[in-house]
Amino acid sequence: MEEIIQAFPGAFRPFCRALFESGAEPEEIRLRVGQPVMALGKGGEYFWSPAKGLFQGRAGGYVWKDADMKDTLARMSQYSMYALEEEIRGGFFTIRGGHRIGVAGKAVCEKGRVATIRNVCGLNVRIARQKKGCASQAVPWLVSGGSIYNTLILSPPGVGKTTMLRDCIRLLSEGACGLCGQKVGLVDERSEVAACYLGVPQNDLGCRTDVLDACPKAEGMRLLLRSMSPQILAVDELGSREDCQAVEEALHCGCKILGTMHLGEIGELREKAYLSQWMERGFFGRFVFLRLGAGGKREFSVYDGGLGKLC
Repeated sequence: MEEIIQAFPGAFRPFCRALFESGAEPEEIRLRVGQPVMALGKGGEYFWSPAKGLFQGRAGGYVWKDADMKDTLARMSQYSMYALEEEIRGGFFTIRGGHRIGVAGKAVCEKGRVATIRNVCGLNVRIARQKKGCASQAVPWLVSGGSIYNTLILSPPGVGKTTMLRDCIRLLSEGACGLCGQKVGLVDERSEVAACYLGVPQNDLGCRTDVLDACPKAEGMRLLLRSMSPQILAVDELGSREDCQAVEEALHCGCKILGTMHLGEIGELREKAYLSQWMERGFFGRFVFLRLGAGGKREFSVYDGGLGKLC
């Protein structure tokens, strides 16, 4: 994780190093001007100060300063914020290692659309980390003959849909459960699945995966269908009407879909307009629902197209 450590001012690097060496398994580092530096990871929230080191409980935590923010942004942008303006317009940018940096501040709008973000007052460092093998028990339920069922991975926010999707892509691309390696086309609109840096995936997605990075989902699905002849189209966080229309186009082209959607409970499937229509028309043969079990452990259940529970 040296890419993250070196992106911060020298005095702050001990905090980052302590995070990675403590077993906290950090997922996010939150930096807000005028507020204590905070990290979220295994065990909850972590704070830091030069005197106390890493601790839980915010009292006495190091308060992030405007000078810290400017120094950190300069380092992360390699001293060229102008070069990042296109990415920042979408609310984030990506640094070496595939770590995504969310940005909060004053939005500058032109013709009703965000042109860029100025006066940055908050950063959310999302740490790119693969969990290889997390989908190994789920993938056998998705295989159908020489391909897979059209599959949706569902869960509430923050439970692990993207992590599961990433590992499914890797396994299917390399070949798993008696299935030959599949050509996978991934539309990675928010750069979270592949964690691309300068267009190159930093995560292992298998040798047969093509990534269209930072592209709107609907447009990206159509582009990949025309240009890369994927056997499986993978897409994270489907939701808009246009996304769903592009999914239907892909299904009619004979391409299999492996996607994710937010869902609070499996019973809500029939309450979402497009999902209920897809179920009635038999478009999807598998639904994988993720939840947090005892002690925060992630668990999954697999359902068939009629919501019959398989495991």
